[in-house]
Amino acid sequence: MHVLPPETIAALTSALDTLRLSVADLRFGLDLPGADEARQARADLLTQLQDYVLPRVRTSTAPALIVVAGSTGAGKSTLVNSLAEKNVSRTGVRRPTTGVPVLACHPDDQRWFAEGELLGGLRRIDKPTPDAGPDSLVVVPTEKLPQGVALLDTPDIDSVVEKHHEIAQRMLDAADLWVFVTTAARYADAPAWNLLRMAKERGARLAIVLSRVQPKAREVVLKHFARMLTEYGLGEIDRFVIGESKVVDGRLPDSEVTDLRLWLAELSVDEERRAKAVRETLDGVLNSFRTRVPALAKHMETQVAFRTELRSDVDAAYRNALADIDRAFRGGSLIHGEVLARWQDFAGSGDLMRTLQLRRRGRAARQAPERVLAFRAALRSGLESVIVAAATRAADEVAARWRHRSPLGAKLVADLDRPSDDLVRHAARAIAAWQDHVTELVRTDGVAKRSVSKLVSFDADSLALIFMVAMFSGVTTGVAHRLVNALLGAESLRGIGAKALSDLRARIGMLFDEESMRYVQALDSAGIPDESIATRLYQATYNLEVAR
Repeated sequence: MHVLPPETIAALTSALDTLRLSVADLRFGLDLPGADEARQARADLLTQLQDYVLPRVRTSTAPALIVVAGSTGAGKSTLVNSLAEKNVSRTGVRRPTTGVPVLACHPDDQRWFAEGELLGGLRRIDKPTPDAGPDSLVVVPTEKLPQGVALLDTPDIDSVVEKHHEIAQRMLDAADLWVFVTTAARYADAPAWNLLRMAKERGARLAIVLSRVQPKAREVVLKHFARMLTEYGLGEIDRFVIGESKVVDGRLPDSEVTDLRLWLAELSVDEERRAKAVRETLDGVLNSFRTRVPALAKHMETQVAFRTELRSDVDAAYRNALADIDRAFRGGSLIHGEVLARWQDFAGSGDLMRTLQLRRRGRAARQAPERVLAFRAALRSGLESVIVAAATRAADEVAARWRHRSPLGAKLVADLDRPSDDLVRHAARAIAAWQDHVTELVRTDGVAKRSVSKLVSFDADSLALIFMVAMFSGVTTGVAHRLVNALLGAESLRGIGAKALSDLRARIGMLFDEESMRYVQALDSAGIPDESIATRLYQATYNLEVAR
């Protein structure tokens, strides 16, 4: 048989190994439309690379593996037994009969299949056993088959047993030639032509056996069958006819398989013809990678794009929430309700200036801190309400966007349509820390801007609260603005205000980052698509073409 040059084998093996690793790295974690098909296509591609393509490239001199396939009850096992002149595969009226693939070959070829890489993922056994699953392979030697070719009997391609269907597909993906068996009564059925179309798409070398043909209907059936083959673009394939015959001891009369036996013998003795058939099928599989691998890459790009879209929905919602908070701060809406009442009580009483002065012993000193603490608590509650309201709107927005995108988005956001249970507690802690920070800013930056002698008589805690009112009041003519301007100066008000607002925004941003991480974790738990894998797949496909 034709042997590939060592440099070609090395280049192809390297390119195929790279492709195999790239395909193995694929993860379609997001249950988008087409994801199940993509997962199956990935599994099929990996299996074919491991079972057939890489072994066939490395051992191009191995015998040709001919898979006998067909629909339920077509007589595949009977045909294999007849050609092997040995009952290597079980036959019967019960369906399905063949659950474990059976490979028949000449004894001198047995080592290729009992020990070789071809179909390396299957466990080798000598005969079917009750506990032998379809992931096993029975290897049976028989001198009645010519050397250089092996027959593989598969489960039904349309088996009602899903595992049988899968293993039949796996056997076809590992074949050098396909012999498709159908009957005169069922050759027009969809499963038959689906399989033939698949063979054509894969570029597999194909022969077809039409069995159980009644003598009276032979001419009409063959003419119609030939016309259908031509319409499918398969008019040139080898075809064989087996008449309606009595099966004795699991085998057909020898006269019915003479043409097929001759065909196998010709493949056996004509190395060039056999090598050509193997090369055509291998080339057909490699050609199929030009569309199958990019199709997987496109599925991965879809996963990446969907995740990016959902992530951008989260970013947009919390960006909008921050913008809402900015508008609330600028518009003065924070100074209302309880906060406004506390401020008016504080500013309207005669305690305002006394509170600013250094605390002295006595009754006034005990009263002032109570007003300060009540006002500070009201201001903190007001800020918390603004933050929680904005976070609630953001959660609603994310949920609406994700539900609109797809059923998967709705599923992922099912328990995330409201703020987290920890938000209120975290917000309270963040605002309390911010208020302490503003007090420190007033104490340090305010003293630095003005003379110590003018400021030394004022209480920083109280001044910081008045400063906050000036920040959030939305007007520059109010009592708080005039008071802070008088005490610290307009420049300090602007400078400290910018620092305080920036710090508050950063703290709220951190709260929202924590909130948005819930959505990222939901996406991550569904599966993180590798953004670089699609590029690697395209590159691996290109490298394979160069190696060929």
